[in-house]
Amino acid sequence: MDGDAPYTGWMSSTVSWDVARKVAGWVGDGRGGVGPAPPAMSASERRRLDEDFAEVTARAETLVVEETGLRPHSGTARGQVVDRRGWVDANVASFEQLLQPLLDKMPSSGLPGPMAKVAPQVTGAQMGALLGWMATRVLGQYDLLLTERGGGGDVVHYVGPNIVALERRHGFPPKQFRLWIALHEVTHRCQFTAVPWLRPHFLSLVDQALEVARPDAGQLLAALKRAAEAARRGANPLDEAGVLGLVAPPEQLDVLRQVQGMMSVLEGHGDVTMNRAGAEAVPEAQWFARVLSDRRRRANPVTRLVLQLTGLDAKLKQYAQGERFVEAVEAAGGAELFHRIWDGPEMLPTLAEIREPSIWVARVSPPGIAAG
Repeated sequence: MDGDAPYTGWMSSTVSWDVARKVAGWVGDGRGGVGPAPPAMSASERRRLDEDFAEVTARAETLVVEETGLRPHSGTARGQVVDRRGWVDANVASFEQLLQPLLDKMPSSGLPGPMAKVAPQVTGAQMGALLGWMATRVLGQYDLLLTERGGGGDVVHYVGPNIVALERRHGFPPKQFRLWIALHEVTHRCQFTAVPWLRPHFLSLVDQALEVARPDAGQLLAALKRAAEAARRGANPLDEAGVLGLVAPPEQLDVLRQVQGMMSVLEGHGDVTMNRAGAEAVPEAQWFARVLSDRRRRANPVTRLVLQLTGLDAKLKQYAQGERFVEAVEAAGGAELFHRIWDGPEMLPTLAEIREPSIWVARVSPPGIAAG
């Protein structure tokens, strides 16, 4: 390799989003053995999905508002069932909005001759393979980036084929399972539409992370050095934030940790709310949670590697850490103390405070509340 020419490899300056969309659709359809094919559904089954999710989304919003007191300022939650390709289309648009400013800052590919011309297609194919694999697993999604930057903030998406596949495989009662899924996603919509500062704060953190990014070969070498040091300590170098955490400069890591702390508490709050709001309406909730948890634990080595590379493995850990934080804070000062996180960005817990809730309790508590 020419020492004067930076090698950007997968960090190409451009991505062919058309290629990403096509490859993701192909993988999501289960072709090539990359992921499971979607189950066959009759027209009546597809209509029932639409009808059920329109009903359970509205019911979930009522239950979540009653449980949390978070009442959206405008609009009503609407469920929209999509197939895997529909999910891919929405998320390619979201990823393009998220990543294009970063890609625009990258140097042109240092690949020689005709390889430079095909680099965007190669990168697009890599992105598409990842999104296509994800499309075979996701059940529901409230896409904050897409709803803020060009979509409807009332819509919650559900990937119908994946939900039906799980119901058939495990014998889940459909109405209960669909309401259970809706409760978690609608909680996220309530969080971001009832707390006026939360959405712009999250988006500002994303913008900050992209602004300070310095994608170059030296950065990649430094990331590899950090990964080697972590491995020598017996730590997983991808454990915190996936590949993005490896290639981020120190100031970007600080922002990423803020995002992780914020999303950890929101995910934990989503799980706690889902369990409490659905306690009577979803009597089989523990069964659903146990099966889905076992499904993640049994993931094959390739699946686990993809989870780690993308940072999704960190997201799964955020559920458990955030849930423990919510429960510990409420044990110290009740729901009223936990609700102080909605007062402003400065009240959000750091990752350290999520791991040690007593630190956050001591920081925000009025006199007389024990830190525990």
